[in-house]
This record gives sequence, structure tokens and C-alpha cells, in this order.
Amino acid sequence: MTGTVTGAASAERVQDVVARCAEAAKSAAPSLANAAAADVDAALVGMAERLVSARAEVLEANEADLAAAHESGMSEGLRDRLRLTEERLDAMAEQLRLLAAVPHPEPERHVRDLDGGLRLVERRRPVGVIGANYEARANVTVDVASQLVKSRNAGVLRTGSAALRSALSLLHNVIAPALADAGIDERVIQLVPTADRAAAAALVSQPDTVPLVILRGSGESTRLLAMTAAGHGVRTLAHADGGGVLYLDAGADPALAAKLITASLDRLGVCNRLNLLLVHSSVAESLRPLVSEALADAGVTASWPPHDHPLGYEWALDSAREATVTVSTVDGPADAARVANEETSGLAAAIVSEDQAAVDEFLSLYNGTGVFVNAPTRLLDGFKLFGVPETGINIDKVPGPRGPVTYTDLCLRQFAVLPA
Repeated sequence: MTGTVTGAASAERVQDVVARCAEAAKSAAPSLANAAAADVDAALVGMAERLVSARAEVLEANEADLAAAHESGMSEGLRDRLRLTEERLDAMAEQLRLLAAVPHPEPERHVRDLDGGLRLVERRRPVGVIGANYEARANVTVDVASQLVKSRNAGVLRTGSAALRSALSLLHNVIAPALADAGIDERVIQLVPTADRAAAAALVSQPDTVPLVILRGSGESTRLLAMTAAGHGVRTLAHADGGGVLYLDAGADPALAAKLITASLDRLGVCNRLNLLLVHSSVAESLRPLVSEALADAGVTASWPPHDHPLGYEWALDSAREATVTVSTVDGPADAARVANEETSGLAAAIVSEDQAAVDEFLSLYNGTGVFVNAPTRLLDGFKLFGVPETGINIDKVPGPRGPVTYTDLCLRQFAVLPA
């Protein structure tokens, strides 16, 4: 990987830096694509071991990132997303071990026999090089890198200034040496060594070397990057918007409702937290004290009607008011599903009810990425649902990977006609 670029850099200089990272990843990609499954899994286990043995170096780099973030005025919610602790490193290591133990998908499957003594086979092929752009989430460096390695794709990672020290330490002390020890070219995972924002645009502008880029970040900036990528013929898996919806039906159990409100707000800087709380109009007044108490217990302020903001406004992206939840009333399950469909990103929605008819109505009408019954939207997470880390949560309304994207999604289908 090239040396760190410090200070202001010209757009041309940044473009060159990103291009060199992409070329390095592309040249090393066959080393990973052709590696034995045992070597791929050994690399993941090696990363887990180094999250323990190199934790002093990683935590020191993260402390420097946190100090700079605090000095810049970053909110506590965003600093929580940036923060690494011994406990979080242990959890990351355990996730890597679990990922290593998950069986690799079969490289091909028989589809059908054809006339003339032929057969049709569907084969899984790596994309080649996949990019990833993400902001102040130090753990994402390992999450994405591990998914790329398990899927046999090389990668070019780009993060912003807030997490760059942590990311570089994770690359140099954890990821690269683990790959090398497993006999895989360590250049398969590249990290763009500059925090210049122009690097994000450069990453999504190289279709010949980086044909697919995973985008994670705030809504507007991510949408702009997706538009830039489309203009250059680069495909994206974008995670631009979030915000969980929790609907308290007339048939909701009050104790469970309070429990789920609290459980949905354990972390405020994440996309699947409770963002919009909908309450059936027939029980709105009777549940108001319960709602107020549950939100207060979570250290969160309610935005009651009338609202001076859109219903789906994502509080996690508002550093000044992230400890806020919008509360509104609806006329029933159908109205709740309509609001969740039309007024929010479509990330996830949950219904709290003991009335099966109401549950069935909500399930039939809500078309978002994740839907939950008497459970919190915080469960819309790759590790919580599938037992493996994710690269992001895709909420596109087109065929392809939707929901938590994991290593099984990062492949291309190839159809081969072979002799029977």
C-alpha cells in the first residue's frame, strides 16, 4: 500500500493514489480467488488472533481518533460508533472465528440436463475487486475486509479522517499479516491512505478495476456518491438511509411495548435504532405515560405532534439531536404500514401486538427490507440474523442482495454448459 497522504492534495494526486490501490488489489486478486478454503479460513482466524495480540497498537490508534473527534465537536453518538474497546475487539475476534467456521458455498450447482448430452451448471465467481466507502466506524474495516476475504474478492477500502488512524492500524497490525501468514498476497486488501474527500469520488470512478463499490454513510453524501458511480458505470450496494419504525397496536402488551422501546435505543448512532414510534390512536392517550417513561429511561426525548420535521427524519444523522424519537398516531396496522412505506427509508419496521389479525395485516402491507413481530428492529443486522458480519444493509427495491449483505452475496453468477 502507498504511504499516507497528509495535508491538502490535488484531485489529480488523490485520483492517482486511489488508482494505485486499485491496481495493487487487482494484481493480487488471483492469490485470493485461487486460495484453498483452508487458507482463506486460516487468514480469518489469524485476524482474530491479532485483534488480541495487537490490541495495544489498535487501541492507541483509536484513542488518537477519539481525541481528535472530541476536539472537532463530534457528537457522543458518533464517537460511540468510532470507539474501540477491549470488549469490542474481543467481540470482533469472536465474529471472525465464527465466520471462519462457516462452510464455503459450493462453487457450482447443477441446474438441469440439456438435449444433446449436455448439462447446465451455475457457477459462483468472485467479482474481482470490490470497493467500500464508510465513515467513522473503525470496526467496519475488519467487517468488510473479512467478508471480502471469505468471498474471495480483493478490496479497496476508503474511510474518512475520523477513523483513518484506527483503520490503518487494523490493516497493518491485523489484516495484512494474517493474510501473508496464510499464504495469500496481503495486497488483496488495500486501504486508501488519505482522508481527502476526493478519494470517495475517485473510488467510484474506476469501472475497469473496481466495478462494484459498497457505500455506507449519511444519506445525502452516499446518494451523491451513488450518482457519481452510475455516471462512470460503477455498480453500488448503497446503505444511505436508515431509521427503524416501531408500531404499538391496540392489541399491544404494555410491558412488552416498554421493553422493546428501551431495547431499540441501546445505541443511538446506528441505522436500525428506533427512529419513528407509531401508536394506534385508540390507545395513544393511555400509552402516553408508558411511552414517555420508556423514552426517558433510554435518555431520549420525544418529538410529539405537531412536528416541524418530516415523520421519517433520521435522528441518528443529526449530531445535535440524535437522542430524539418521533412519535405519531395512526389509525391501525394498514395506516402504520402506509406511513412506514411512504414516510421512511424502508429499512425496517416492527409491530407490537397480541392480535394475530393485526399482525397479519401489517405483514402483508409493509414492503420494507426487514419486518419484525414483537421484536426490535435492532435485529436487522448481519451478525444477529445470520451469525456473520455484514458489509452493510441494502434497501434497494430492485432484484439483488437486499437486507444485510454478507459474503454469500458478493459473487457473480456464471452459467456453464458442459458435457453430461
